[in-house]
Amino acid sequence: MKFFHAADIHLDSPLRGLDRYEGAPADKLRGATRRALEALVEACIAEAVDFLLIAGDLYDGDWTDYNTGLFFVRQMARLRDAGIRVFIVRGNHDAKSKILRLPEGVRELSTARAETVLLDDVGVAVHGRGYARAETTEDLAQTYPGPRAGYFNIGLLHTAAEGRDGHAPYAPCRVESLVQKGYDYWALGHVHAREVLHEKPWIVFPGNLQGRHARETGPKGASLVTVEDGRVKSVEHRVLDVARWAACQVDASPARSPDDVLELCRAALSREVDAAMGRGLCARVAVTGPSRAHAALSRDPDKFRTELCTLANDLGEVWVEKVQVRTRTLADLDALAERDDPVGALLGKLRWITEDDVELGKLGRELDDIAAKLPPEYFQAEVGPRIKEIDVVRRLVSDLPDYLLPELFPEGEAP
Repeated sequence: MKFFHAADIHLDSPLRGLDRYEGAPADKLRGATRRALEALVEACIAEAVDFLLIAGDLYDGDWTDYNTGLFFVRQMARLRDAGIRVFIVRGNHDAKSKILRLPEGVRELSTARAETVLLDDVGVAVHGRGYARAETTEDLAQTYPGPRAGYFNIGLLHTAAEGRDGHAPYAPCRVESLVQKGYDYWALGHVHAREVLHEKPWIVFPGNLQGRHARETGPKGASLVTVEDGRVKSVEHRVLDVARWAACQVDASPARSPDDVLELCRAALSREVDAAMGRGLCARVAVTGPSRAHAALSRDPDKFRTELCTLANDLGEVWVEKVQVRTRTLADLDALAERDDPVGALLGKLRWITEDDVELGKLGRELDDIAAKLPPEYFQAEVGPRIKEIDVVRRLVSDLPDYLLPELFPEGEAP
């Protein structure tokens, strides 16, 4: 007996962060979640699985375009025609979504209570419960019934488990509690990175079917589970995404010029293109490290970003979502701070401020007043709302020499 376990499809959710990229094929990227679902359906048919489990967040909210629902129904009809059953629970994103009349063979489990569906022909009991509301904070797993004797028992659950960074703590539960329930397999959803929490029994997050932004990198897909003699023989991750997100970390230390940095970026992007194996690549590039190219990069970062995007176009279907230039000066800041001149005085004052929480607090309040009068695009998204926090202000002050020295010594590093 075989089944596919998928979750977090977020059908028709856009790939975020590419809307300002000149030349990005918006229509193609907008349809990525649909094509990933088609790939899942084709894999189900090719593997002749007995059923498909979808552990929540099929949709990305309460859609207004009925074509979203119609597309899903058409795909499920393909599985029905192939004799493949489907079981679904709702998660936090689709708790209130409309569900069109589903084809025969597709079953949505109750949101009011834990429900058990028996598949006598393959000896499987599927236990599950969907979200009645998005903000579901109780431990739903506690409401699931005990295992059915003589059946292979599966728990279908949308949960944050014991908590995961970047994911709201919905339907929290302890792994040990899931183990003690006595099921043979827990099909989880909600966490977008694939993760096996336990074996014997298997407790699995398959990850989402298609990465949707720069924090959802790497291969995405679903888990193919093979069962023999009532026991799990294998749990295989099948890659089904159609566009790949990558985070390219580029160390600019060897570079002497922006052209050198571009070549380092080209090499990093090329490696990701190869890893994507023909899929479109959406990349966030971070250039870091002390470098002789720092001054030139700091003086004209927009030119560097434009040249990098042009370079990416030459590599095929590659789109750069964001370029972060975080290089540093090669200058000896300790020696400069000891100089008896305005440069030394400035660096000494900055160093003093970073070590004084009172001064940092004053500066944070002043920056917050300035920020309130400026458009939000003048501030990094991760900095703007937190600009009064001591640690954020300390980091900003600590980074200032890397921005100031190229302006003070435009021909290169400080003598």
